[in-house]
Amino acid sequence: MKRGAGAVLGMAAAFLALPALALDYRSIESPAAVFYDAPAASARKLFVVSRLYPVEVVVALGDWVKVRDVTGALAWVEKKDLGNRRTVLVTAALADVRRDPADTAPLAFRAEKDVALEVVAEAKATPGWAKVKAADGRSGFVKFSQVWGL
Repeated sequence: MKRGAGAVLGMAAAFLALPALALDYRSIESPAAVFYDAPAASARKLFVVSRLYPVEVVVALGDWVKVRDVTGALAWVEKKDLGNRRTVLVTAALADVRRDPADTAPLAFRAEKDVALEVVAEAKATPGWAKVKAADGRSGFVKFSQVWGL
C-alpha cells in the first residue's frame, strides 16, 4: 500500500509541476460544420454550426477535434472544418465596440448578441480589451466581458 500511495503522490507532484496550458480557440472555417457526440462520421449528429463560430479546442485525435462551445457543451468536429482564424461570439445583448480600448472612447459600432467578430489583436496596453472586426469591415475594441472566445 505504501508503494502505491507513493506512486500516486509522485504522479500528482509531476502533474502540479506542469505549466498551465493556454486555451486554444479556433473558429469554424467551412460554410457549416456538424458537431458529433463521438469522433466518427457514423456517430450521432448533435447540431450544425456556421462559418466563423468560435470553439475552444479541448483535445485533438487524428482527424477529429473535441471542442467546447459558448454554452459549455462538448462535441467532436472534423479537423478539416476548423481554421486558425480567431473569432469571438457576442454574449451581451448589445456589445459596445469602441474606437479605442477605453470605456470613455467614442463608439465605433454596436454588435448584437450571437454575432461573430474576428479578433484582430488583444490590446496589450489595456488588458481586458480585444481589437475586433465585423463582417462589413468596421473595427474597434470590445471588452472581454461582452464576448466569448478569448
